[in-house]
Amino acid sequence: MLKNKLDVIYRRYNKREYVAPDPLQFLYDYPTVSEREIAGLVAALLAYGRVAQILKAVSQVLDLLGPSPRDYLLNQGEKDIVRDFETFKYRFTTGEHLSTLLLGVKDVLNRFGSLEACFLDGYSPDHGTVIPAMSAFVKEISARGETGILAADPDKKSACKRNNLFLRWMVRHDRIDPGGWDNISGAALVIPLDTHMFRVGTLLGFTRRKQANLKTALEITQGFRLLSPVDPVRYDFCLTRFGIREELGPGDLKMMLETS
Repeated sequence: MLKNKLDVIYRRYNKREYVAPDPLQFLYDYPTVSEREIAGLVAALLAYGRVAQILKAVSQVLDLLGPSPRDYLLNQGEKDIVRDFETFKYRFTTGEHLSTLLLGVKDVLNRFGSLEACFLDGYSPDHGTVIPAMSAFVKEISARGETGILAADPDKKSACKRNNLFLRWMVRHDRIDPGGWDNISGAALVIPLDTHMFRVGTLLGFTRRKQANLKTALEITQGFRLLSPVDPVRYDFCLTRFGIREELGPGDLKMMLETS
């Protein structure tokens, strides 16, 4: 049975020792939810490209934000924020993109009190998934202007991998995901669809689509939801280790699924 095989993989690889290299590792430095949600948003939205460069970029931003990203954003003047990040550059993301996003986050904190409260303002269990709330949330944090590719908009049919990754980190709570956003149902989460999970979803027969877009992400999520209705992204971390970790290749996953 597929669920039994996935549970074996979950028990074996859903452990802290398999996190690195992954931007998730930065969240463990923030035990307070109000700090973790900001650090997590930065780490997730910069999670594109080669992992070593992702970690370098995230580390650079979090160092500038200091030990309390929340205090930095609430107490630092707008011109100072722009100045602090004006020389930042990571692939397609410029310092202007980043400071515009951070100013949007600053506005959200002032208006709602937290990122979680902002997200909950657009969230309803009746929606079935987090996508409608995500759409409203993205509009809030990017309201200051152009943020480049940092804040993907589900209204544009993007798979929104990095947004969904952030939500997985903040909503789920187990040995890997630190959680903290307790008012959002894990059942509403959507798979963070990257090349690794696209390959896995195809291997498991959850999709036949050729493009890794929002429809594909929802289709693969539904495949997992049939196995784990209350926690459809439960297997995301352990399955994506096969391709991220040097010692675990896609062939190893295929073998485990065929023989477990």
